[in-house]
Amino acid sequence: MPERPPVDVNQQVIEEFRANEGRVGGPFEGARLILLTTTGARTGTRHTTPVAFLPDGERLLVIASAAGAPRHPAWFHNLCAHPRVTVEDGLFTYEADAVVLEGEERDVLFARACEADQGWAGYQARTDRVLPVVALEAVPGPPDFGNRSPGAALKAVHDAFRYELARVRREVAEAGPGGLGAQLRVNCLIVCQGLHHHHVTEDAGMFAGLAAQRPELAPTLELLRREHEEIAALLAELQGLVSAGAGSDGRAGSARPDPARVLAEVDRLTRELEAHLAHEEQELLPVLDAFAPPRG
Repeated sequence: MPERPPVDVNQQVIEEFRANEGRVGGPFEGARLILLTTTGARTGTRHTTPVAFLPDGERLLVIASAAGAPRHPAWFHNLCAHPRVTVEDGLFTYEADAVVLEGEERDVLFARACEADQGWAGYQARTDRVLPVVALEAVPGPPDFGNRSPGAALKAVHDAFRYELARVRREVAEAGPGGLGAQLRVNCLIVCQGLHHHHVTEDAGMFAGLAAQRPELAPTLELLRREHEEIAALLAELQGLVSAGAGSDGRAGSARPDPARVLAEVDRLTRELEAHLAHEEQELLPVLDAFAPPRG
């Protein structure tokens, strides 16, 4: 699991990440990365580091592995001194509070990370220190679209889901009769949870705001809400399949999901979701950008 490349490569990864909405190639291709900016414990200088993450509900988990080095990485010392950090996920930039997890919570989540990627266990085996697990909890506030208009920001979110679902489909198709691996199950659940959260947020936030300002959109928004409900049912079915045999802590049990069934459900979800995203973009992107202030 990649965590912190050498300084010269570090900057290359940062630049590629920012230029490609969070996607990088080379040895980090396919890895789930964020850019974590911390404040220096002694200097007060801001430092940005690419780190791998593991989703955990509405928060992100990062592990201060330093590839199994004997000392904690500098970014961990920084956030211990200054817990308010900045997170870039490729689409949005936001402030978050860093919480170092302890005791059973830390142990359960570290075990889950190791099941998804044995690289974490390998890093732990190299060092006598206990690798810290840190939760990043987003600070409530308006999203930072960067240079995007509201419509372009929504399109970028949609494209990210298209990319993630295509990746999951490819991984499922390549899984073969041996069953789905732990990382693939995590990827499926990430997509399911992310889509569900996105649609719930749209219903309660963007759709409610548009309905108040543009009452004539009520029939369109109601239709989009019904599409959300239909997709939620597909997400629940897929999530149930890939979670087959998992225990209450999310770790795998003895049962194995059937890759053929999972692939069929991913294909069905992909068709329905693409139709919904195209419909939403056609109806709402011009409306959203009409509210945007002129750039200049």
